[in-house]
Amino acid sequence: MVELLRAYADRPDPRSVAVVGNQPLEPDPERAKAIDACDLVVRVNGFVCDEPGAPPAVGSRTHAVVFNRALRATKWVFSGYRSKLYLMVEPGRLHWEPEDIPGWWPADLGFVPVPNTEVTLPLSRAMGLSSQQEAAWATTGTMAAWLARTSFPGAELVLSGFSFLDDPDQTAWEHAAGDSCIVGPEHRIALEGALLRSWVDSGTARFLR
Repeated sequence: MVELLRAYADRPDPRSVAVVGNQPLEPDPERAKAIDACDLVVRVNGFVCDEPGAPPAVGSRTHAVVFNRALRATKWVFSGYRSKLYLMVEPGRLHWEPEDIPGWWPADLGFVPVPNTEVTLPLSRAMGLSSQQEAAWATTGTMAAWLARTSFPGAELVLSGFSFLDDPDQTAWEHAAGDSCIVGPEHRIALEGALLRSWVDSGTARFLR
């Protein structure tokens, strides 16, 4: 997994990694510039990017996409797909999720499943969850952040678009693409927020609101 991320990054030893969630964010040129300046930019599920000529908010570069089978693809997800790495998290495989390739997945595009033993379970333990006994695990965004942090522990980690850092009690999501949904019953976003906040508070990550 790490070697694949190295291959798609601007350099094989990324000095900075951005992980961008899907919280709607107001335009901010400095935030967008900071994200795009990273050696590796990871986006999640049905993400959006800045349009040419539009006020910059979240940047326009993407090296890797972390997604799950419930992905609601936006036009940015598969744009320039030959130059992106696609990583599919499947924590539901621990309980009920089928192994089938999603029917909407492009026939000429490969993806790499993210092993639960390497990502889901260690992350769950860090949050105090027992995902093998209980159908509870982190959101795809937090899995992407964990993957970035553990793959490149010496790199600067830039986080943005994670609403639960400021609102850990929310029960529904608003997405930058304009849609919304409930927070799934399998997620414990207060625990996720506490984990990511601990990284920010310790100076090992930077959170751009």
